Amino acid sequence: MAIVKKITSKTKIETTKAVEAPPAFRSREERINAGRLLRERVPRTSHAAWLPPAKHRDPIAILEKSNEDRLQELVPIRYGRMLRSPFTFLRGSAALMAHDLSITPNTGIRVQVCGDCHLLNFGLFATPERNLVFDLNDFDETLPAPWEWDIKRLAASFAVAGRNGRLSDAQSREAAVACVSAYRENLREYSKMNPLEVWYSCLDAQTLIDTAPDEKVRKIRQQLTEKARTRVVESVFPKIAEHVAGRPRIVDQPPILYHVADPEFLDKVRDGLAEYRATLSDERRVLLDRYRLEDAALKVVGIGSVGTRCFIVLMFSEENHPLILQFKESCHSVLEPYAGKSQYENQGQRVVMGQRLMQSSSDIFLGWARGRGGRDFFVRQLRDMKMSVPVEGISAAQLKRYAGLCGSVLARAHAKSGDAATISGYLGKGDTFDEALGDFSLAYASQTEQDHAVLVEAVNSGRLEALVEEE
Repeated sequence: MAIVKKITSKTKIETTKAVEAPPAFRSREERINAGRLLRERVPRTSHAAWLPPAKHRDPIAILEKSNEDRLQELVPIRYGRMLRSPFTFLRGSAALMAHDLSITPNTGIRVQVCGDCHLLNFGLFATPERNLVFDLNDFDETLPAPWEWDIKRLAASFAVAGRNGRLSDAQSREAAVACVSAYRENLREYSKMNPLEVWYSCLDAQTLIDTAPDEKVRKIRQQLTEKARTRVVESVFPKIAEHVAGRPRIVDQPPILYHVADPEFLDKVRDGLAEYRATLSDERRVLLDRYRLEDAALKVVGIGSVGTRCFIVLMFSEENHPLILQFKESCHSVLEPYAGKSQYENQGQRVVMGQRLMQSSSDIFLGWARGRGGRDFFVRQLRDMKMSVPVEGISAAQLKRYAGLCGSVLARAHAKSGDAATISGYLGKGDTFDEALGDFSLAYASQTEQDHAVLVEAVNSGRLEALVEEE
């Protein structure tokens, strides 16, 4: 159960090392009542409004600050990807929304949050048992912070995506409300479970298929599941590698995949692998040791991550079975200026521990490392049945259904680390909070469109350089 204290929209969150245990156990009913009392200090309707801070807010300055420690030659790719639409802008501007969320009302209840909770950071992936589950799958910004920040960013992402897909404001708002409603209702159910039931809970692909509302939806979900099962290392390897002088090598595809012009790079990778290996449990070290290093190259990924130092490592077993690991640079969370520092000195460890706490199941190769230059990384398998739900051309009904799935999964993630009963007491059984966030989501969608226009103007005026890739 998380600590509850009074925090206004202007109060800076105090630093805490983790989601802390309560000083004493209280019954579920006591915690539900404590949540109800919070409505007096932070009315649920207060979450409806979005007003930019009175002090000048320069979205470009915030983005530029987030680029300070990135590979500068890759930053134009980041801007180019953000230019495509207000939705891609939202995906790439977690730092900007963290700034904005920090001035919105919150109850003071902390959980482990995703920190970059938008609709494309959910999807299918494989568990260690080779089952497919639907869950959160991106934790670069994870940190203990107010629970409201995740659900607000997630709901807003549905409003932005809806508008971006030419849905009406009413349809876009309906999707956002459906997301919040599913979060509220599922969180209440999790508050009734014992901790082990919450911990073991998951949403697997077969359940998604079995609970489809009609045959058309069932077929779509079946097709997505089948496609996800093909996204494994054996299918990825032929697309990114070839044999050169009898040895497998990653094929350069600049500017998104290329070998680093550093004669010591592979030695640094070996050092990183040794550091990473030390973070694995003993039995997983045995598994890793069955593979040898063959090659490594820098790989540009995502939108918000573009410019950070991310590379893939190509490895093979004795019988030449491939394994591809991804080393992804872990910088300080964008939430840190507003929620306080992580208890973990290594930012890769921060990501891994947050991921393990929020996900229903995590990659067996998940670990972290610190490079020679003092940069932190987290490590995972590349892809491994990872599949996001396509939202291009999505209908209003499909977006609403998907919003409900994401809201329910976020509820379980928050219930694992936080006080579901107190949050549920605050949210209540009615739709007051749902409707408030519907209003917030549309208002923030308008803000995102304005910020995207500012980015377009900054590129057109020459203030920023952007590289727009061919789609």
